[in-house]
Amino acid sequence: MEFRYAHSFQKQFKKLPPAVRDKFAERLGLFSEDRTHPLLRVHPLKGKYAGYWSVNVTGDIRALYREDGEDIILFALIGTHSSLYG
Repeated sequence: MEFRYAHSFQKQFKKLPPAVRDKFAERLGLFSEDRTHPLLRVHPLKGKYAGYWSVNVTGDIRALYREDGEDIILFALIGTHSSLYG
């Protein structure tokens, strides 16, 4: 599985506190091993984010991704629940 990061994701990621960036790296490792792990709370999105999936990074931080082909995961956005959905 290959991970790619959209420009928008990269910009948002740089603005996050170091502890949150570290937590994302931790969750990404877990995601690599088992996308269905309960801690990740992976679920498909609807509405304007139809076709994307959400991963729980921390209590309020979510990372949104979509699948590009069989082995490519493109992370598109990362941020608080309210900044992404509100």
